[in-house]
Amino acid sequence: MSRDLAKELYLSYRSRLRKNKNAKDEVLRNRIDDPTAIADVINELIGQKEWQLGIAEGNLFTDWDSLVGPEIASHATPLTLVDGRLTIQTTSTAWATQLNLISHQLLQTITTQAAGALVEELKIIGPHAPSWKKGVRTIRGAKGPRDTYN
Repeated sequence: MSRDLAKELYLSYRSRLRKNKNAKDEVLRNRIDDPTAIADVINELIGQKEWQLGIAEGNLFTDWDSLVGPEIASHATPLTLVDGRLTIQTTSTAWATQLNLISHQLLQTITTQAAGALVEELKIIGPHAPSWKKGVRTIRGAKGPRDTYN
């Protein structure tokens, strides 16, 4: 026998409405059978599960082009947002330098336009550099590429 998850969700939502009929945050309706707008149900679910911050952070990554503009977005990509620190990787070291110079203005723009995302600090990094720690002629404990630095 298969379970109908949609029906179970509806019945649990409906029974919860009957139990919490006088709660402040409930949508007032004339009858319990009256339809509720899906936007109201989703907003209520977001509030109950406390997903506002996660959604705001997700919007920061998906709306990156509109937040910082097409020129910066084509050369910089947000990587992570951990404990209020947004890590941005650029396509070149020149772009990393330029974004470091305007990081205060960029942070201000991000915090005002990304509603709800908690960005307190920017960490701007350049592209990945080649590694000299691999290969046949690598010397353990060497100071530089192919051990030529003193």
